[in-house]
Amino acid sequence: MTRVFLTHTPEMLANYYPQEALDALRQHAEVRINDTGAVLDADTLPDAAAGCGIVITDRQTACPAPVFAQAEGIGAVLRCAVDVRNIDITAASAAGILVTHATPGFAPAVAELALGYMVDLGRGVTRSALAYRGGAAPEARMGVQLAGATLGVIGYGEIGQRLARVAAALGMRILVTDPHSRIDESGIEQTDFGSLMARSDFVVCLAVANAETENLIDADALARMRSDAFFINLSRGELVDEDALADALDRGGIAGAAMDVGRAPDQMPNPALARRDDVIATPHTGGLTPPAIAHQAFDTVRQVEALLAGRMPEGALNPDSATRLAPLRAG
Repeated sequence: MTRVFLTHTPEMLANYYPQEALDALRQHAEVRINDTGAVLDADTLPDAAAGCGIVITDRQTACPAPVFAQAEGIGAVLRCAVDVRNIDITAASAAGILVTHATPGFAPAVAELALGYMVDLGRGVTRSALAYRGGAAPEARMGVQLAGATLGVIGYGEIGQRLARVAAALGMRILVTDPHSRIDESGIEQTDFGSLMARSDFVVCLAVANAETENLIDADALARMRSDAFFINLSRGELVDEDALADALDRGGIAGAAMDVGRAPDQMPNPALARRDDVIATPHTGGLTPPAIAHQAFDTVRQVEALLAGRMPEGALNPDSATRLAPLRAG
């Protein structure tokens, strides 16, 4: 029977690989779990996965080239996440190892968090709650109503589309910028990046993180925003120049910000930004709901099932280079 190694520690399983998915995985293969209590690295992962034909990795476990150089017997590495930037796919291909990723089943959860951020920023919910908890009476300030306000969405993937639909239902005006999409939908205006930054009451960054979008939100971009507008990042920390964001907040160039991601480890928000009174931060939990986590875990279960049946699974990133799959079917 083929062995599958889960890099998730027991603590990670509770949040990122539910018991129902683990039970389903065990219907197809013998499953070994990372019981070290620590995130594995290039030195420890190959030994921990020894004897396993398939490895399912959590979002923190990197697979650089040295992992694949030592990966004897491994035919496939399945990413239980969408982002595969810390997996060396070139090295995996050279070793004949398949790499897959999961699909973004977290779109509803992340879109809902974006909506919550907008309400909180616009109405001062966190500010008032903290004041009351501290024994003070918060100042009653005029808020921003979402109905009639303008939402600017950077990146029109599944999350952006979901958020646009929800925001439109609330009566918001929707601007979208995405150079890779042509949008022809009623109630949505596709515009250029600069115009979106200048016209939006709320700017939500949902662009894909890659070399082209590194520091997309820089000093120039933030300078285009109005002083009464809010910036929200639900994509990846690398898209934002954090020094520029801090400067924009310091000088009152924007009214506030919210973030679920940043440049701290595991894409957590930068603590220096997160502690500010004009920032709302959550610890990379945008997709941390039971349906969203189950979706990605069950993606890997279906991928294992397909591999053992001799089929190329959905989400395969280098199928033409995967030359080490035959033993999995025999296992």
